[in-house]
Amino acid sequence: MAKVNIKIEGIPFEVEAGLTILEAAKQCGFEIPSLCAFNHGECSKGSCRVCLVEATGARGLVASCVYPVAEGMEITISSPKATAARRTSVELLLSNHNKNCQQCEKNGKCELLHVAKVTGARDDMYQGAQTPVTVDRLTPSIVRDTSKCILCGRCVERCKNAHGLGVLGFEKRGFNTIVAPAENRSFANSPCILCGQCVSVCPTGALMEVSEIEKVDAAFKAGKYVVVQTAPAVRAALGEEFDMPIGTLVTGKMVSALKRLGFKKVFDTNFAADLTIMEEATELLGRVTNGGKLPMITSCSPGWVNYAEYYYGDLLGHLSSCKSPHEMFGAILKSYYAEKNGIDPKDMFVVSIMPCTAKKYEKERPELSVNGLRDVDAVLTTRELGKLIKRSGINFAKLPDSEFDNDIVGDYTGAGVIFGTTGGVMEAALRTAAYKLTGEELKKVELTEVRGFEGIKEATYNLAGLEVKVAVAHGMKHAKVLLDQIREGVSPYHFIEIMGCPGGCVAGGGQPYVKPCFLPNEDADILDTFKAKRAGALYAEDESKALRVSHKNPQIIKLYEDYLGEPNSHKAHELLHTHYHAREKFHK
Repeated sequence: MAKVNIKIEGIPFEVEAGLTILEAAKQCGFEIPSLCAFNHGECSKGSCRVCLVEATGARGLVASCVYPVAEGMEITISSPKATAARRTSVELLLSNHNKNCQQCEKNGKCELLHVAKVTGARDDMYQGAQTPVTVDRLTPSIVRDTSKCILCGRCVERCKNAHGLGVLGFEKRGFNTIVAPAENRSFANSPCILCGQCVSVCPTGALMEVSEIEKVDAAFKAGKYVVVQTAPAVRAALGEEFDMPIGTLVTGKMVSALKRLGFKKVFDTNFAADLTIMEEATELLGRVTNGGKLPMITSCSPGWVNYAEYYYGDLLGHLSSCKSPHEMFGAILKSYYAEKNGIDPKDMFVVSIMPCTAKKYEKERPELSVNGLRDVDAVLTTRELGKLIKRSGINFAKLPDSEFDNDIVGDYTGAGVIFGTTGGVMEAALRTAAYKLTGEELKKVELTEVRGFEGIKEATYNLAGLEVKVAVAHGMKHAKVLLDQIREGVSPYHFIEIMGCPGGCVAGGGQPYVKPCFLPNEDADILDTFKAKRAGALYAEDESKALRVSHKNPQIIKLYEDYLGEPNSHKAHELLHTHYHAREKFHK
């Protein structure tokens, strides 16, 4: 790679040709105030004008995020001219911003306030008319408030980069420009899959999850039998809400916190992940041996299911009919568990702690109910759980480790834990499918071929003489490749795992924000490594479990013996399976 010689603040450096000034400065140990690069690198380059610097050879100040270095260039960051210009840029952003910071859900994690402090921006320096505001609260998942939008375009780029979609874009022109779905529609009237990736990268409170904390508070106040379940990915990220390093496994402390918050029972969704594997592996083998529709595709990710219904309605028969694990658990809690414990299902209130904003929409689907009762009553994100714990004055770091409740339900194996990362569902399913086909346990349960963060992974396994070809995709941009193969009749696979969020649930839209400006003690490459660190925590818990295959979970075995009969039985289909329907992409 060619090198160029530059000076930053009078100090000589040799850097790679082709870097922007912002990138080069970062490598050389300088932090130019900015709202784009080194946060997520997904924005409308140069639009905010916060990262202005002086550079020889340039006419006036330049946006360092787009201006390339050149041989002999001298860059000045701290000159009065550059410092004043950056401050003015932020003050102009603040002039069109709703500064109700005390009420804003992003308080404490707002990058605009952070850069305002760094640049010394003064409040109310520029006053006048403000852009007309749209507040969209029509979906159960995401709130859009244009009064807080700074037009950075990160959400627009994330939707494209993660999913190949253009749900969000710049609408209107000039002073009236906003970021919105086409024609400033609501998310509810657009083909948004509600994954929350846009929320993850938004620097302000312009995009946020719909909070259901008050709904949970109301259930406690009403005297409901309130129980909670936590998804596997939550334990690998919750610690970040309390300044613990990314990838810290906090299972025991999380359980202690939930018990102190007053939940009657604290269950692990991994129990239902094991249950999902029993149903899904049986369904897969039934399709393989009986000439069913192949490839079969997993259905655990509601963002992926939304995408399939909008864009591939003709392929819905390929999806497994299994409900997602937390919905399965809700159905079991309000039937089997309620019966065994003499609880009226109408008095039970099931709360799911999820890494996902799409789960909030999922729980509202009429298909996910039994006898008129929703399987799950409320969904809180990992971030919302962090708020609950802080609100209650709990010192999370000093909590002792506690165990999940597992009276007749709740125990889990390592296979359930790895559901939280891309490839995990596939690996867990194959561990059990191999046993069902061969009658023998795999000698090595770590199926590393389907692990990792490549967009598409594929592998072939010989199970009792049957060549089973599988593929794994995460993010709809990669899923589209596999789906188009099916549509064209050339797909070679038997089984496909698809997760909506890039990286899987560990990087879900409801997980703690990964923003370097608020993580000074993390590595410089944190945006590239945080998924692997969280996934590593799940793989570590899997390895620590005595049982690592779903079909050996004793409570799952007893559930079938006492209540369900066998996997894919009529009773199991009533409680644990569902259906999907094609949806129009746009609504008037």
